[in-house]
Amino acid sequence: MAADSTPDFDLIVLGAGTGGYTAAFRAAQLGMKVALINDGKIGGTCLHVGCIPTKALLESAEFYTRVKKAKDFGILIEGKPGFDYEAIAKRRDAVVKRMWTGLKSLVDKNKVTYIDGRGRFEGPTTIRVALNGADGAPSGGAAGAGGPGAGGRGAAGERVVTAKDVIIATGSHVKSLPGLVPDGKRVITSDDVTTKADLPKSMAIVGAGAVGSEFASLFHDLGVAVTLLEYLPGIMPLEDRDAASMLERSFTRRGIKVIVNARLDVPGIKVTDTGVTLSVGPEGGAVETLTVDQLLIATGRAPSTENLGLETTKVELDRGFVKVDGWMRTSQEHVYAIGDAIGGLMLAHVAAHEGITAVHEIAGEGPEAINYDHQPRATYTHPQVASIGLTEQQCVERGIAIKKGVFNFAADAKAVIIGETEGFAKIIADATTDEVLGVHLVGPGVTDLIAEAALGMTLEVTAWEIGAATHPHPTLAEVMGEAAMAVSGRQINS
Repeated sequence: MAADSTPDFDLIVLGAGTGGYTAAFRAAQLGMKVALINDGKIGGTCLHVGCIPTKALLESAEFYTRVKKAKDFGILIEGKPGFDYEAIAKRRDAVVKRMWTGLKSLVDKNKVTYIDGRGRFEGPTTIRVALNGADGAPSGGAAGAGGPGAGGRGAAGERVVTAKDVIIATGSHVKSLPGLVPDGKRVITSDDVTTKADLPKSMAIVGAGAVGSEFASLFHDLGVAVTLLEYLPGIMPLEDRDAASMLERSFTRRGIKVIVNARLDVPGIKVTDTGVTLSVGPEGGAVETLTVDQLLIATGRAPSTENLGLETTKVELDRGFVKVDGWMRTSQEHVYAIGDAIGGLMLAHVAAHEGITAVHEIAGEGPEAINYDHQPRATYTHPQVASIGLTEQQCVERGIAIKKGVFNFAADAKAVIIGETEGFAKIIADATTDEVLGVHLVGPGVTDLIAEAALGMTLEVTAWEIGAATHPHPTLAEVMGEAAMAVSGRQINS
């Protein structure tokens, strides 16, 4: 862009996942003229092949599990409960469509120009877009304003746009094991689970982080024989050890086969028309051969930063991830980056918060830098896992003296009422100041309960203050108050 020319937009957001559209809408609310460039449907990974379809599937699986226990609640159902996986998949898709339709309306509501195509940098603040056609295919389609259903479609194949500032929000994509290429049928990824409607009889899942553990829980509840493989010594390796260990024990009791310290012979994997055969075992232990209908790869995600033309800027990468500071600023002036493209927690709600921080920094409002210790994490296994802040192990590594309180759901009246007593709340506080450093939850509804901890930690809450707050009875939320009081040995109900 020439120094004396007027840019087309105040802000271009490259990518319309949760982080990207959040940034675009907030910028428009602040009076900026915004272009949102995206290759395909608004919503990104989370809406179309990630968080939303996965949680819709998990909701159906958990509902089915509760129906099977109806007699325990005095509810009589004739015959044996069953399910229709094709119908479950249709409901999943209907949920996604409803959320997508709502997002499209917000583009127009916020007066954001949506350009459907693949954007590429030609210098720091100039983006050349290869536009998608009316059928969503590359090439063809002139740019235009308005919602995704209309913007960027017509006769021309490219559009060049300029802006004062640019936010990179291009997200990530699934990655496989070196030398193993998913075929979408026998060797699959999370993208396949969230878009297809077939249910195998048996499955091995490689990777027991949040994604792999959620799918292990989901498929087991639907009657699939599941083997969960994790290279590290325990599942959910980023969580507090007490929480991860409880989930692993729960999985094992339910009948999920868990192999940790797992060493997989990738070159020896055999894929046929009828299944997958693999050899695996714990490090130093006996190797066993598994034959399963499907092999699900859940070994993480890679940043989608290739072929963006970043070489025409001063933006720096680290293993493909864009390097930023706490205000999402890259090493190139006027270029910011957020979401999975920068790595870190790689969670949709964190990307949204990063987008808001970047926009307010661009607007000159002086926002606080992102504090990743105050970003909540939620895993929708059965039982659920949720956390925020430091684990007990991280406190030890940092040399922080702590005190902690634990309260079990088994002593919570509402948990007993709903028949879900597995799990606990654990609160870690600074031994001197009593400030809460971490909250770790396993059990029913904890992905909602963690919001109290997120608010509290934002306000630098102490354990005493959480315990002093009145938690209504009987509720699941009481475990938070009791665990907080337990930090000083003053819990009431245990």
